[in-house]
Amino acid sequence: MRVVDVVTTVVGAPWRELTFVELVVEDGRRGVGEVRMVNKTDTLVACIAELADRYVVGADPFDRETLAFNIQRAEYARPGEVTQSALAAFDIACWDLIGQELNVPVWKLLGGKYRDRVRAYANGWYQTAALAESAREVVARGYTGLKLDPFGSASMRLSPAERRRSIELVAAVRDAVGPDVEIMIEMHGRFAAAVAAEIAAELEPLAPAWLEEPVPFDVPAGLARVRNATSRPIATGERIHLLSDFRTIIEQGLVDIVQADLTHFGGFTGLQRLAGWAEAYELPLAPHNVCGPVGTAANIHFAVATPNHLVLEHFNDFADTWVGELVDAPPAIDPRDGCFPAPTGAGLGIRLDHDACAEHPRTHAGIFLFSPGWEQREDQSAAPAVAGFDGPGSPSPT
Repeated sequence: MRVVDVVTTVVGAPWRELTFVELVVEDGRRGVGEVRMVNKTDTLVACIAELADRYVVGADPFDRETLAFNIQRAEYARPGEVTQSALAAFDIACWDLIGQELNVPVWKLLGGKYRDRVRAYANGWYQTAALAESAREVVARGYTGLKLDPFGSASMRLSPAERRRSIELVAAVRDAVGPDVEIMIEMHGRFAAAVAAEIAAELEPLAPAWLEEPVPFDVPAGLARVRNATSRPIATGERIHLLSDFRTIIEQGLVDIVQADLTHFGGFTGLQRLAGWAEAYELPLAPHNVCGPVGTAANIHFAVATPNHLVLEHFNDFADTWVGELVDAPPAIDPRDGCFPAPTGAGLGIRLDHDACAEHPRTHAGIFLFSPGWEQREDQSAAPAVAGFDGPGSPSPT
């Protein structure tokens, strides 16, 4: 089995673009991968084209380690977000082809079935002003966890009024969903360490399931300050793309939940290595996932086979709900328990519908987290000006 062509398809949505990569082999079968690139889709597509010609066309999909070595090491330059995302798309598509060749789901190749159900939590749901009512609707759909960023477009600090407002938003959601639904607090690396530590202490009575990226991921001293200010778990890692870059925060005990993104971390091959290392420190993984149906399916396969997988992020029930139409068998949450069932088809068990993709041409959209109104996930085709430090308006808690 050899790759004879690489086909890239980009689908546009108001706040994200989904990049699908298909590896075509001699008999016409296609393995598919997906990446949602943060604001750099053109750069990703160029990288995919360059690396495909150099390392993928003519390769055997079974030779994943050779592919990873060529892209991460033989290129010599340090791989980063774009390179690791291109590798992830190739790697996921390779695993899909291997599963098709052997007529088994990918999870069987990753270690077999550790779990039958993959629990998910909701994101992308807080686009309306009536936050508490929206939260109740999330729970009514079966979700047992939900995440929100209540901090508007804050950068480094919040004014006293905005801080009070943010805490009130979380309190309103807690009151709406009750004590048994998990609330994950997304902080998007917005804050200086002193501010993040104060916010963490104020949120503690509301029992957040975790505090996500309270300070920028590359400031371990700041992370340590937040860690010492709260007993709640600290989650981070979505913007870390290399195994070695987790060394400091794992070995110094600065992270409780590892959030690397399968599609920015070299695919299954990279994330399996991280999962094994994290397990040695008794750390669970809750992979970041802002993908459409293919990336979500890949994450489900990984979760089924990974003992220390905790929970999977899911946007597609709330943001751009039409993305399920891009494939023949989109993953779906079971409303009875808020979980994805283990896939049963060969490979990823999912095929791209090119006609459906063509109905959603590129938008060149991105998401700009320091601009007012970003949480509405509406047209963000250009970067607006950064908001001032006094803070933006936030959704209503009612």
